[in-house]
Amino acid sequence: MYEMNNSSQAAIDQKSWEKVRTSFIRNVYGWMAGGLSVSAIAAYLTITSPALIETFLFNKGWYIGLIIAELGLVMALSWAINRISAATAGWLFVLYSALSGVTLSVVLLPYTPSSVLVTFAVTASVFGAAAFYGTVTKKDLTGWGSFLFMGLIGLIVASVANIFFASAALDWILTYVGVIIFTGLAAYDSQKIQQIGHSAASMGDEALSRASIIGALALYLDFVNLFLYMLRLFGRSRD
Repeated sequence: MYEMNNSSQAAIDQKSWEKVRTSFIRNVYGWMAGGLSVSAIAAYLTITSPALIETFLFNKGWYIGLIIAELGLVMALSWAINRISAATAGWLFVLYSALSGVTLSVVLLPYTPSSVLVTFAVTASVFGAAAFYGTVTKKDLTGWGSFLFMGLIGLIVASVANIFFASAALDWILTYVGVIIFTGLAAYDSQKIQQIGHSAASMGDEALSRASIIGALALYLDFVNLFLYMLRLFGRSRD
């Protein structure tokens, strides 16, 4: 999803890459943290607005429209990342984060604020540990990619099937599988993003900036999905 087209450029040497690696990683996580902050603010503003909540709860068309807009933005940003400026990519990422926060507000509404905060803290700890491992390990995690992708496809298919079966046992199994898959993706993507940054660095600062944004998007998606599965485990109903 977040490949950078660099077929005509050779990657810079390892010594030159080490000079920019730290700032690149800092930019990736800075964008990711910024995106999560925008989402949190958007979710809070939506939840505290009775008019907006009623609109999304009682008019499913608006809510479905937002989800479609989110998916469209992700695909557009991934497809056009080599054709747009870093500034444009940044604004698209911020817009996506805001829309994601609005749609997440409906998901968070049934849960107590305290359990949402606890879930966020647990998610941040698990994600942080996985991302740290992916960043510092010398082990090549490339082989994880196909395995995790196949697991993700299986998770999606089983989740759709369970809409019809409504099996509580299967739902719990899928929850734990989801946690495992997105924890693995956090580690895998953290390493993959460095490889993309290494390649993008040979094309200049603009390409490196675009790579940091698309990398932040990948990690943002891993974090949010991990959070949603964790919420099934740690979330407590308001009732």
